[in-house]
Amino acid sequence: MSGNKVSRQKPCHHCKSRSTSTPPETSTIHYEKFWLYRHCSSVQQSDRQAQKAGQLFSGLLAMNVVFLGSAFISSMIFNHVAITLADVWILLSILKVLCLCWIIYYLLGTSRQPHAVLHRDSHAAPIWIRGSVLLFGSFSILLNVFQIGYSAILIQCKSRVEIVFPSIEILFICTQAFFLWHHSKDCIQVQHNFTRCGLMLTIATNLLLWLLAVTNDTIHMEIESQLREVEQRFAGNETASCTCPNTTICKIFQKGYILLYPFNTEYCLVCCSVLYVMWKNVGRRISHHHVPHIKPKFKLQGVVFGPLLGAAAVIIGICVFMMYQIQATGSAPNRQVFVMYYSYYIVLLPLMSVGAVIGTIIHALEKRELDTLKNPTRSLDVILLMGAALGQIGMCYFSIVALVATDPRDLLNSLILSYSVLLIFQNITQNVFIIDGLHRQPFVAANHEAHSQRRVSMLELGQEIRKASLSYIHSYSHLNWKRKALREISFFLVLCNIILWVMPTFGAHPAFENGLEKTFYGYSTWFVIVNFGLPLGVFYRMHSVGGLLEVYITA
Repeated sequence: MSGNKVSRQKPCHHCKSRSTSTPPETSTIHYEKFWLYRHCSSVQQSDRQAQKAGQLFSGLLAMNVVFLGSAFISSMIFNHVAITLADVWILLSILKVLCLCWIIYYLLGTSRQPHAVLHRDSHAAPIWIRGSVLLFGSFSILLNVFQIGYSAILIQCKSRVEIVFPSIEILFICTQAFFLWHHSKDCIQVQHNFTRCGLMLTIATNLLLWLLAVTNDTIHMEIESQLREVEQRFAGNETASCTCPNTTICKIFQKGYILLYPFNTEYCLVCCSVLYVMWKNVGRRISHHHVPHIKPKFKLQGVVFGPLLGAAAVIIGICVFMMYQIQATGSAPNRQVFVMYYSYYIVLLPLMSVGAVIGTIIHALEKRELDTLKNPTRSLDVILLMGAALGQIGMCYFSIVALVATDPRDLLNSLILSYSVLLIFQNITQNVFIIDGLHRQPFVAANHEAHSQRRVSMLELGQEIRKASLSYIHSYSHLNWKRKALREISFFLVLCNIILWVMPTFGAHPAFENGLEKTFYGYSTWFVIVNFGLPLGVFYRMHSVGGLLEVYITA
């Protein structure tokens, strides 16, 4: 009797919080129960433990898939007789088919269930991220088309798998791009565990595709660099049994494949970041007061010097890049082209560092509140910025050690040494500026516009015009100066990061072609360092553009 009385008086805090944070129609939803529900006394505690357990098991699934695929790819590199590239393609094709089955089931089954998507994360997958998925996905599809055409021409010396694998890849890219474009903001409320496992399997598959692309790019660059030495010694000696015939269509497929190859690595990394945010949002319930009522938009207003300086940096960078490509693709790269390339960086990197430091100081002088709300997208942005920067920073430290130990007084060596030190400093200052800006509350521009409109209407009516505070006008004009400075700096850094992304993406790799670090560390060791650091550096520049755009918009 007394036990029943106590049970009736005891409130259900979990149910109360749920009812206040979700719409009224969600009170009849029966959320999926994990096995830990049956072993926990508290409903709220069991809900959290079930979420942690689901994330743990799906993470373990992804870890095992990545380790298995990495073992296959590594075995192919070290023993290409026992494990061939075709074996790796077969494994990845199986994984892609499983991912396709889950994505189709999500599109047709999970997302169409009643009360499946009650909340959408407004911070997840902004338009520039989804645009990147479509852009890189389109180029990746074209890349696979070129690969199919190239393999079809050389079908007499290539296996059927080299045509089947890119065909499955095209279907996988199209389905995944459609899925991420329409459902990247979903906070799914049904089938939590199955959805987490499907997302993690897709993340693992994209990671393995990225790893395979990196290793294939390594092999391609190694063959290309060794071919130069062979051509110098044995000019006109054709020993390859499977070569591209001297036809226009074959040359187009070959050159197009080489040109579009870097976009495939970027596509895999961008998809992994979007899928990870979706995985964090599974089962997440967003309160109404956490949803921003005002969404800042990208507007080119009040910025002059940033676009001008950035455009100058882009134009000069394109000229340097074209001259470098013309010289570097020759039989013997000229020493002057390396001096020109590193000199461009030595001029540009300090300007970027100074801009980032000034922007950080302005952030410190501002009175804006910090955004402390839980945001998986922002947390992932910070992790990706810090993690991707390690690629360039690691390469720079290896270069510094090699150059100091050899001859730092040589002109080219001193330029590379200065470039490495400045690049480390630029990455650090830019990360601080972006991360600090991402954690700031955006300016409520709409309130100021409404307030100004209200003042205009009062002016027209001739009422209470003298009540405008001079102190408020002074503070607003001072704040407007800070906003303009932040926008100028952000826009300048956006354009600079774009050109620093374009140059290594489309073939400018002086870190390997100058031969200095390669001589110090040895061919194979330095190749491993470059080809794991360079893709991370390319991804860092692309991801920095997105973070700087967020800082620009919120300013």
